[in-house]
Amino acid sequence: MTQTPPTTVKPVRLWRWRRNPLRRHSDVVEAWIVLATWICALSGGTLAGAAAAQATDSAFAARQAQVHTVSAVLTDDAARTALGGYDDGRVWAVVRWTTADGAVHTDRAKVLPGAPAGTRITVWTDHMGRVVSAPVTGAAATLQAALTGVLVAPSAGVAVWTVGWVVRSRLIRRRMAEWDQEWKQVGPQWGNLSGGKS
Repeated sequence: MTQTPPTTVKPVRLWRWRRNPLRRHSDVVEAWIVLATWICALSGGTLAGAAAAQATDSAFAARQAQVHTVSAVLTDDAARTALGGYDDGRVWAVVRWTTADGAVHTDRAKVLPGAPAGTRITVWTDHMGRVVSAPVTGAAATLQAALTGVLVAPSAGVAVWTVGWVVRSRLIRRRMAEWDQEWKQVGPQWGNLSGGKS
């Protein structure tokens, strides 16, 4: 029976932070910039997505609070066919309703095709008494708020990551310029140390 040699576990060391005679201060700064960029991109994107979803949900709730349903009556027979090819199959017709204070309102609303005059329908109105579209509620509101958050989160993360990338690029350019300056000083001496002619 053969024995397998024991394996040793090497600790993972991040090369930019480990002690190294060739490591420069700019290497450590660059490592911190990369780490901070990723942390900010991930956490910032998550927070921005959650804030966008919350804002969308609040907007839906505010819209729902600003409108209410009323029972209206068709004043004329509705058209038998819908003219538009991209709508929900309903047609526009004139409806009339009376508010709690006794005021009579008329407006146009979407109804089923061929509905006879006098048909009762429910419409959504705003505080000015105008017919408006129904507010987004329930699962549809939750889904739209979630999708808004999902779309905003990566965009915010990419924006933060881009800022970090720009900062890192400038640091690298600065480091290269410093290296050029150092090489201009050391380069001529290098040829003399190797015994060559410069």
